[in-house]
Amino acid sequence: MAASMMSNRAQNIYNPDDLVGDWTGQEVSTGTTIMAVEYDGGVVIGADSRTTTGAYIANRVTDKLTPIHERIFCCRSGSAADTQAIADAVAYQLGFHSIELDEAPLVQTAANLFKEMCYRYREELMAGIIVAGWDKRRGGQVYTVPMGGMLVRQPVSVGGSGSSYIYGFMDSNYKAGMNKEECLRFTAEALSLAMERDGSSGGVARLAAISEEGVERRVILGNELPTFYNA
Repeated sequence: MAASMMSNRAQNIYNPDDLVGDWTGQEVSTGTTIMAVEYDGGVVIGADSRTTTGAYIANRVTDKLTPIHERIFCCRSGSAADTQAIADAVAYQLGFHSIELDEAPLVQTAANLFKEMCYRYREELMAGIIVAGWDKRRGGQVYTVPMGGMLVRQPVSVGGSGSSYIYGFMDSNYKAGMNKEECLRFTAEALSLAMERDGSSGGVARLAAISEEGVERRVILGNELPTFYNA
């Protein structure tokens, strides 16, 4: 009987099937750190590249900077499947809207489409979106659509699980009126700090500057990220 009890205890302590189920049963999540900053003439957006399934890293080089139109992008955080589906649906609607207008759509229009979809399906979706881009009416703009479907324009926005680690850095280092290069450096440093601390953020840092001239994209590899101390 004692041997039977020990056997049961051993099974309770270690069951390989349970360990496999820990991550295979989890939904794929972008984990993530996303960010966008307005500057005079455009916007800079950035994100890490790690996609997780529970504690398992499903993809190290995900591109979370998703084009919605020629000069409009969104940064995605939350459930990867949900955010991809929403981005595809908004891009489809915005394409038709652009054809009807016979001109490029407004960034605010794209943000409102995201807001309406996130609010309508707020009980079913897990998606936090930052919409950023440039249009001829209002220039560079950043809109935040957090979970639940609220919409607010901000000069700088950060989201995802890694954002909680860098609010102090954002508050102390953001300055109104920064130029493009200053915004690129600011975004790279913020992402680097978040990726260092947040287990769900990592990989490479993807950046993009969006302006009237078009979209300029950059990738900062893991060994090229800004460092702040020698551990």
